[in-house]
Amino acid sequence: MKSMKWLFGAFFPLLMTSCLVSQKKYDIAENGRLAAIYSRDSLEGLLATSRTDFAALNKDFGALTEKFNALTRDHNNLMEDTTQLRKGIRNYQTMLSANKSEKEDLMNQLNQRMQELDERQHTIQQLQGIVNEQNQRVRSLLDNLKQALNGFSSDELTVREEGGKVYVAMSDKLLFESGKAVVNAQGKQALGKLAEVLNRQTDIDVFIEGHTDSIPIKTAVFQDNWDLSVIRATSVVRILTEVYTVNPLQILPCGRGEFKPVDSNKAAEGRARNRRTEIIIAPRLDKLYELIAL
Repeated sequence: MKSMKWLFGAFFPLLMTSCLVSQKKYDIAENGRLAAIYSRDSLEGLLATSRTDFAALNKDFGALTEKFNALTRDHNNLMEDTTQLRKGIRNYQTMLSANKSEKEDLMNQLNQRMQELDERQHTIQQLQGIVNEQNQRVRSLLDNLKQALNGFSSDELTVREEGGKVYVAMSDKLLFESGKAVVNAQGKQALGKLAEVLNRQTDIDVFIEGHTDSIPIKTAVFQDNWDLSVIRATSVVRILTEVYTVNPLQILPCGRGEFKPVDSNKAAEGRARNRRTEIIIAPRLDKLYELIAL
């Protein structure tokens, strides 16, 4: 009995200590359980909140993604528009450069044409000056010839101006006997007065043309009217050059026969007018030809 009491007395403190330890562990475990429950509830609340926030964020992300995609499309469109604008600007710059070059070419051509026009205008003025000078010379020559030959009647000779030339038409009765080509005394006198005017001229050409009517002629001297007109023209040239010293380089004889009449050959008066020797005096146009050739 004593042993039992001793044992009880010995183990009771241990038992109490063991109970106390177990209670402490229990309390700790209980507190841990309660803390875990609290943590679980907190985590569940936090998870629910996180899910709500994630859903909101996901929704916002979708909206932002859509905005970003829209901005990306706008950016791409702007880039494309910018590319087109740059291409257009380059095209305009090319066109402007081309137009500038074309404008410069046109201006150069215009300036060249203006220069050519000025040169032509200058040439025209020179030509007009020469023509005026020639006309003045022709008028002066005409006046001098009319004055020198005023002692002869109109049926013997006529003096006229035509086409910038002076024509002195001498009838055959003034110069020759019928059917002959030897210049008579009266004809030599007329040619002498003509020579006085010609010898005062330097830049002239003198053409001596023999003309006949249409009546055929055939003699031992002249085969036809060609022969008669040519030899009469040559006879006049010899008188002018050999007797009155007119420069032979200025004179050219030729025969026209009956092929250049001034009147009808049907009547005697017409045939008389056609039988003539024409002295055609023309100022030389060397300066005019030189300007035209430029």
